[in-house]
Amino acid sequence: MEPQPLAGKVALVTGGTRRIGAEICRTLHAQGMNLVVHYRSSKLDAHALQVELLARRPDSVMLVQGDLLNGANLRNLVSKTVEDYKRLDVLVNNASSFYPTPVGDATDKHWDDLIGSNLRAPFFLSQAAVPHLKKSGGCIVNIADIHGDRPLKNYPIYSIAKAGLIMLTKSLARELGPEVRVNAVAPGTILWPENELDEITKQRILSRVPQRRSGDPADIARAVLFLVRDAGYVSGQVIAVDGGRSVVA
Repeated sequence: MEPQPLAGKVALVTGGTRRIGAEICRTLHAQGMNLVVHYRSSKLDAHALQVELLARRPDSVMLVQGDLLNGANLRNLVSKTVEDYKRLDVLVNNASSFYPTPVGDATDKHWDDLIGSNLRAPFFLSQAAVPHLKKSGGCIVNIADIHGDRPLKNYPIYSIAKAGLIMLTKSLARELGPEVRVNAVAPGTILWPENELDEITKQRILSRVPQRRSGDPADIARAVLFLVRDAGYVSGQVIAVDGGRSVVA
């Protein structure tokens, strides 16, 4: 049996109960990590994932519910993690709001929600986690987006927020080294937005991807695992997992 260098270590994953977040949780858990999985409203998905993973290894997954727009909840996530598991090794800032805000229709509420979930929460959650990550020699992985570099039409606030998350990744890598590494993964076409795109639009998007197909949540999870487990001399980097889409004009 191969050794598991992550066995017994602890990861806090925000928005970890559905879609890409759930796959990240499964992948890290399979490497022997204990998980604190945050969710906001997906209670049924959260408990289903917990049951699934606890069947593989007892006492290895804790759920924490909370709205990340509330600063007290951010501090509570970290304190609950350390209180229950006595350590924190990995923070994955995955939770994200995503919806269009065309210029002319955007509101203050849209700004506060999209900037809050995609940028403000990762910053203040990272800040709360820093003392514990320094103690463990841990790392932060932010889930960014290729549209943080190349804006998505009709999604200006989301694109701005993800651009900020990319700069946050680089800034924190400089601030927190050498004790804590900070990197990001920028997905391309992995999962389609729910109930938003017709088949013609999907095929038009895929025609601009050199791989000519969408990716899979497992592609993102494997990139996260690489940054957590295998990339000890990598910090301040953003890995695009997009089938080559970001290099196409």
